[in-house]
Amino acid sequence: MCLPIPNKRLNITVDPYEKKTPMKLYELKAIADRLNDFSYVSRARRIEDNTVELVFDKHESYFFNMTRGHSFVYKAPSQRPLQGYNAPFDTLLHSYFAASRLLEATVPGNDRILRIKVAPKSSYKDKTVTLQLEFTGKNTNAILLDERGIVIEALRHIDSESSFRVVRPGVELLPIPQRSQRADMESAPTSQTHIGADPVSALNIDALLEERYRTVQTKRLEEMKKQKLLQVEKKIKKLQKELEKLPSEEKLEEEAQIQQMYGNLILANLYRINPYDTELKTYDFDGNEITLKLPKNVKVNRYSDHFFNLAKRTKNKAKNIHIERENLQSKKAFYENIRYAIEQAKSPYELELLVPKRGKSQRKKERLKEGELFWIEDYKVMVGRNAKENQALLKAAKSNDIWMHTRDIPGSHVIIKTDKQNLPDSVLQAAAKLCVDFSTDQPGNYLVDYTKRKFVKIQEGSHVEYDKYSTLPVLKEGVEIRV
Repeated sequence: MCLPIPNKRLNITVDPYEKKTPMKLYELKAIADRLNDFSYVSRARRIEDNTVELVFDKHESYFFNMTRGHSFVYKAPSQRPLQGYNAPFDTLLHSYFAASRLLEATVPGNDRILRIKVAPKSSYKDKTVTLQLEFTGKNTNAILLDERGIVIEALRHIDSESSFRVVRPGVELLPIPQRSQRADMESAPTSQTHIGADPVSALNIDALLEERYRTVQTKRLEEMKKQKLLQVEKKIKKLQKELEKLPSEEKLEEEAQIQQMYGNLILANLYRINPYDTELKTYDFDGNEITLKLPKNVKVNRYSDHFFNLAKRTKNKAKNIHIERENLQSKKAFYENIRYAIEQAKSPYELELLVPKRGKSQRKKERLKEGELFWIEDYKVMVGRNAKENQALLKAAKSNDIWMHTRDIPGSHVIIKTDKQNLPDSVLQAAAKLCVDFSTDQPGNYLVDYTKRKFVKIQEGSHVEYDKYSTLPVLKEGVEIRV
């Protein structure tokens, strides 16, 4: 269980996961004061569905989680998003705020609203744009406004059927109804939010927000691990059940012999069988009485062929059952490697790489018949779970796709789909980590070789020779992926 972490410096207990606890007004005012220390906004983007990152003066990153009913602010090192966001809100946020000059950050009145006003780099005139971050319970939102208070775009649109306060592009944004005096009093600083007689200030708000980040990460990592492990355990149990259902070679051989005997018995007693008979009572070749159920919808003169064909198929299954067993065992080992990697993961980013949200693959409307499909920064990454799938992925890959494999150990082949000459280093690093995580559950230092598919020559099965390759070192266990 993750307990709230006390901030000894501020004498404040931070627990952003406490249900329905809104951002405090005094915190927002301290954050606004702190942001006014900066001169410009270097980067503005959405890194998660409900989280906006603003980077000030190139190095200071603040994150605004705008989840309805559970919004908060934290400070952390800049992190590359797992996927790209290209909605109109994201495009305009980047266009107006990236490399913009920061004019002011304010908290108007007693509303839990943070306004960040900038002069966009691309504007020819003295144009200003405001990002209004509303930490107001179920109506939490991030809204881009022009100088007149007209909505340019918003994280969430709200129509007139849902609220009197419409939030749509081109519509004037109405003020939030004034809060009650009691609510204002609840937002005021208490004795616990003082250092001596001073309220939380811009000088120490960073410490609070950084501690909040650590608390959020710890709690979120714990919850995500439980969720991801549950998903993987279901797949492992399903494969285990399929393995247990597989008959043994000996049992299949016995079935084939019995079916062969049935065919011979029918041939020997064919003259006794009438077209309307459903069974045949006779004696086997050892003189024991036996009753055979006759197949339906089969002509009498084809009864023996029916059992001979069954015997042939059963013999072939007995001959190849080890292939099916090895296939299931290798898939099970693949997910056991994922389970181990989840247990060792140090950040939510790593967990999302290992077990991505189901919605991502559904949004892409794409499924793989053989292999697992992942998305890293909108790049399609395919991973083989066994030798058969590795071979299938190699055959399906195009010449300029990137192929990856962990050096000197058998395991998953990774294919990154791309038509570009150069991939971002972050994509290569993340894919290399997947390659190692899916190939072994042993911690250590590994080397991952990668090259274009056209430089990979298939030898036998999924064994390959490759040339013109590069190598990435990967330390399995305990490395947080950051940019």
